[in-house]
Amino acid sequence: MSEFVDATDTLVRIGPAVAVFGSARTAPTRPEYLQAVHCGQRLVERGFAVITGGGPGIMEAVNKGALEGNGVSVGLNISLPFEQKPNPYQSIELTFRYFFIRKVMFVKHARGFIIFPGGFGTMDELFESLTLIQTLKIVPFPVIMIGTKFWQPLLDWMRTTLAEEHGTISKEDFDMFHVTDSVDEAVTIIHEVQTGQRPWATRLPRFESDPPISEEEGIRQGVHPRRHLKGDPSMGVDNLE
Repeated sequence: MSEFVDATDTLVRIGPAVAVFGSARTAPTRPEYLQAVHCGQRLVERGFAVITGGGPGIMEAVNKGALEGNGVSVGLNISLPFEQKPNPYQSIELTFRYFFIRKVMFVKHARGFIIFPGGFGTMDELFESLTLIQTLKIVPFPVIMIGTKFWQPLLDWMRTTLAEEHGTISKEDFDMFHVTDSVDEAVTIIHEVQTGQRPWATRLPRFESDPPISEEEGIRQGVHPRRHLKGDPSMGVDNLE
């Protein structure tokens, strides 16, 4: 509970922010690292705070670009046995013991996600954001994936295996994200959505009337999955309230 409270009290003051994800193993000599530095610079130029996982690799590069651009550079660090060495480019540094609290903070305080090439952790953040948008649990925000060569095999598998062969996702779900090689394009898209110049994920299903957003949790309210069963003796929920 203290992690929720401390993180919320800190992050509520940073203003509009963008969360950027990518591999902790990306070396400073890699072109993706240099792109990520540029990404941090461009985001703060557009008035966004930058949020990363606070570690090395892509996270370090984005924090570096943001800090050198005199912007707010946030690191949401996680206590791990290995591979999580906090980078020195954080103007606001938080450390979490629990992954799930850290993940809530990424979604709650971001106006968009930018996803660089990465491993399991990066994929986790990507698909969690798409799940929350697909299920209308959060208001859709831009999810931008950087690097068409890296992401294309995954997209091909999603389109052929998931959508066409098995029908486990729909073609409209591909409107929830955008893939590009241009950091400038990614930042522009998020800025235009934030300022109301561009809609996002317009083909997703809509409620007849939008449910209210919980100010405390930053999520949409929904239908309780069992309350509609009240009074059905066959379900054993006669007294469900």
